Amino acid sequence: MFRGNWYRRLLLSYFPIFLLTVTLLVFLSFIVINETSRKVTAKADLFSTTQVAHTVDESLTEIEYELLDRLQGERIYSSFLNRFDGNEDPIALYDVVQALNAFAGSNELIDSVYIYRAIDGQVLTSNGLVDLQSFADRPFIEQALAGSGPSGWSGVRTLASGTADTPASVISIYKRTPIPFGKQGLTVLNVNMYALLRQVEQTINSGVSYLKITDSEGNVVYNSAPDATDARIFNTVRSERARWTYESGILQGQLFGWVSVISYVWIVIGILIVVLAVVYIVYITRKNYKPIRLLMNRIEHVQLTKDSSGPDKDELSMIDQALQRLIRQTSEYENEHRENLLIARRQLFIEIVQGERLAAADKRLRKLKPLPEGVSFERVAVVVAEIANFGDFQRGFSAGDQSALKFALQNVLQELARNEGLAGWAEWIGSSRMGILVAMGGEEKAAKDTIRRFADKGLEWVSGHLGMTLLFGVGPVERGLDRIQHSCRAAVEALQHKLSRGKAAVIMSDELPGESGRGWYGHLQAMAELVKEFRLSTGDWRIRLDGIFASLEAGCLKDGEIRTLLQTMLDMLERELGDVSESLTEYFKGKQAEQFAQKTENSASLEQLKSLFSSI
Repeated sequence: MFRGNWYRRLLLSYFPIFLLTVTLLVFLSFIVINETSRKVTAKADLFSTTQVAHTVDESLTEIEYELLDRLQGERIYSSFLNRFDGNEDPIALYDVVQALNAFAGSNELIDSVYIYRAIDGQVLTSNGLVDLQSFADRPFIEQALAGSGPSGWSGVRTLASGTADTPASVISIYKRTPIPFGKQGLTVLNVNMYALLRQVEQTINSGVSYLKITDSEGNVVYNSAPDATDARIFNTVRSERARWTYESGILQGQLFGWVSVISYVWIVIGILIVVLAVVYIVYITRKNYKPIRLLMNRIEHVQLTKDSSGPDKDELSMIDQALQRLIRQTSEYENEHRENLLIARRQLFIEIVQGERLAAADKRLRKLKPLPEGVSFERVAVVVAEIANFGDFQRGFSAGDQSALKFALQNVLQELARNEGLAGWAEWIGSSRMGILVAMGGEEKAAKDTIRRFADKGLEWVSGHLGMTLLFGVGPVERGLDRIQHSCRAAVEALQHKLSRGKAAVIMSDELPGESGRGWYGHLQAMAELVKEFRLSTGDWRIRLDGIFASLEAGCLKDGEIRTLLQTMLDMLERELGDVSESLTEYFKGKQAEQFAQKTENSASLEQLKSLFSSI
């Protein structure tokens, strides 16, 4: 009953704090999102405004370059400027007017183009020749001639036209002709502001975005929301070609403005909520202190902790010490149990493969579970894996790395056996040797082939992934655990044929010859013949040496037997050549002999021994 009350008290005590904290986080997140939105909006607005300015400048640049190309490329303009004989050629004049009209019609932004001829003060427009004194745009031409006009595009100005009801709002640029600094006249190009600003309007959303454009003289060229009072300016961009200034932002609207006004109010409210939450936590903690005291009394009662600092020590520290001690004891027990289990499994493995205490083997197997349940021991065999060049392995890896690699090898070989349908149990039976007990059902020949396939794959996987070389000795397939010791002995004996089988090999004990096939007499006779031919320097001793090593390989002798025979051959050579000179004696009894014996012992294959004996 008390535990249920304690749960409800905690829930009712801290749940309001949870609600207040979540509320505060929500509003703070709202403020953060609001500020983030402002920054993102400002960046997007800057990009949009820059694009608008770039579009306007690019359009004006394109029109200007097109005007220059036409003035330079079409001779009719220079012909018009140079002609003054008191009588104009109507056809030539018509051609120039047509060219001007074609240029003006090539771009919807062009309002008009006209040419002023300085020699007689005549202006050629799309409607024909007009005297400068009566020309509506006379002030602009006079400013240009006086050098007080704009060097590039002019500000927004009003262009009076004799054909239009209302004057047109344009920006203009003039070029002296002939290009670039001619004094024969001027060509004036006027861009229609209505068409240009319509292009600008197509790139902005006037319901959300705000854009105000002013020219170089500060005159307002365009204002997307002239009556807006809640616009927020984010960016100011100045264009180089038109020399316009773009002020852009967004229309805040009622919601945006409300958020801006109350953001700081919510920050103050959030701070107050935190203060109230702290006060409430202190109060409720003091109120709920009694159950903690009760828990402490129980801990002291069962004597889970004994501290010399006295009963006034911090209660939570005492609870923590009690828990830490319990956890430590549990961890130590688990580690000890795991180590004991590994030791027991290894001991059981060694006893089984040695044929000891087999009566209780079934019971111990069920208890330790090194193999899956229900494994049949109808067909069992032992495979012994040995690390080749174990001295190099010890020198190349630290003790920790050696243990890790051995653990990895143990698990990998068990997994590979399982993949081949074998129940594999691997344990290290020596510093460089691992025994693998494999159990299977089926026919003996099929079982033997499966074991061979498993050993081949293990050899290939370890070489490819771990960069190590293993030797596998495979014992014969036996029936039942009571005969597994014979398979183990045969597997160990198979590894005594490493020299004749090569550096990396899977040696099947069933494929080795029996004792009757290991006659030494023939090998000794061949070695005696080699010594005799070497003594006589007939030159045939090399052929004889090749034959000796070939017969040693074919005879599949044990490693110790091969080394004994080769040492016997050296003894024969010593008897024949030892008295010839002192230098030769060193090869048999001196320091060189010791080095040669060490190299012979470290050789891993008959090929290495053959090369060694050939060199000496």
